[in-house]
Amino acid sequence: MGNCGSSASSEIHDIDYGHERVVYYEEADEVQKVGSVYSQPGSKGLNQDAGILYQGYGEENGAFCGVFDGHGKNGHIVSKLVRNRLPSLLLNQRNTLAKAITGERADGDLFQSKQVIKWKEACTSSFKLVDKEIKLLDNLDCSCSGTTAVAVVKQGDDLLIANLGDSRAVLGATTEDGIVAVQLTTDFKPELPLEADRIRKCRGRVMALKEEPHIQRVWLPQVDSPGLAMSRAFGDFLLKNHGIIAIPDVSYRRLTSNDQFLVLATDGVLDVLSNEQIVSIVWAAKSEEAAARAVVDAAIASWKDKFPSSKRDDCTVICLFLQKKQQQQPKLPLKDLSP
Repeated sequence: MGNCGSSASSEIHDIDYGHERVVYYEEADEVQKVGSVYSQPGSKGLNQDAGILYQGYGEENGAFCGVFDGHGKNGHIVSKLVRNRLPSLLLNQRNTLAKAITGERADGDLFQSKQVIKWKEACTSSFKLVDKEIKLLDNLDCSCSGTTAVAVVKQGDDLLIANLGDSRAVLGATTEDGIVAVQLTTDFKPELPLEADRIRKCRGRVMALKEEPHIQRVWLPQVDSPGLAMSRAFGDFLLKNHGIIAIPDVSYRRLTSNDQFLVLATDGVLDVLSNEQIVSIVWAAKSEEAAARAVVDAAIASWKDKFPSSKRDDCTVICLFLQKKQQQQPKLPLKDLSP
């Protein structure tokens, strides 16, 4: 299951995954298509991914979008819990923090700067609160289950990105030389030096199995378990005292007229498609509602080609268009400005 909302209501509605979903918002006298959500289960069983594209979030032209990649026995439950809880909790946290600066509206630049700071603080505090709420659930064992999260909040031309784990947010932007792919998040995996250092200082171990030497995992101090392949996540409470954290990396970007669209994707897509390929597929899509499915379809085809004997991971994509999509996109060379 997945969720979406529209500017007509603040209520979040369930949708059936495996089918394309488009979110609309009212602009002037016409309804403009602004994005799409698409998810397909892999070949491992139940789809543990969840996603949301929520229009009318915060201010009138605001939006919230997020992808959540669950793992472990109860990962499918955790990903949906976070998807359902995080948007409203984040907005409540932000509204509470923002009350302290309402008296400074006269100074536009200062007020705007402090608003961004409050959004960042709200992102961090809401992630911590969601993780705490999950831990307190008596009927849900999340000792070795959890979810990643990439959440993006758009308020006017302000973009806040909160990242926890190894899903990813990518921006498609145009330049004089063509369209570029800009990676907005860091894939938080155990092999990153700062992440590995934190884990080891907490007595966690970082190492790869002999049969998969390219994947670094996190293990308990003296037991070869559970072998988590990311360094930040909701849940996974068995490792929370050994370096796994639910503190997101929060960044800010001021949008310009060159910024065309955002793509959020789980690692089932990222394992087989590069940022450049993803942006190219979205840019070439015939419409906003076709974009997310086009990326997922390409990822599934790539899995079959690159890993024909492997079990495919779940694939989930959200596309949020920042500019009205042209019917005929020019064929531009693709560049990558990712870090």
